Amino acid sequence: MNQSEQIKVESEAINDFARVMQAGPSPISKSSEGDPPRRARLNLDQNKVKNSLGQLVLTLVKLLHELLERQAVRRIDAGSLSDEEIERLGVTLMRQTEEIERLRKEFGLEEEDLNIDLGPLGKLL
Repeated sequence: MNQSEQIKVESEAINDFARVMQAGPSPISKSSEGDPPRRARLNLDQNKVKNSLGQLVLTLVKLLHELLERQAVRRIDAGSLSDEEIERLGVTLMRQTEEIERLRKEFGLEEEDLNIDLGPLGKLL
């Protein structure tokens, strides 16, 4: 796309983004006088990518599991479940916990690895 074919954008933030994207990759450092600048490179290690993806997925699964546990406690406290339903729910939640734990160990993750730091909001779990 040449300069005359650029699409007009209303938002200043999007204009800034478009300007940065059109500029191409920026150098991150110069090795020495006269040498061409080094460019940032993405170095992907298959094992690290797999582990990071596993960590993200397990974190989300654990979050959903904890939400299900809290909902189950609310329903039990409200008296809306029979004794049989409470028993089945407890067994199911225990099996989920065991499977999350098994997968966590399979990926070589610690318990705290499944707790994402959300900055000013605090920890996820």
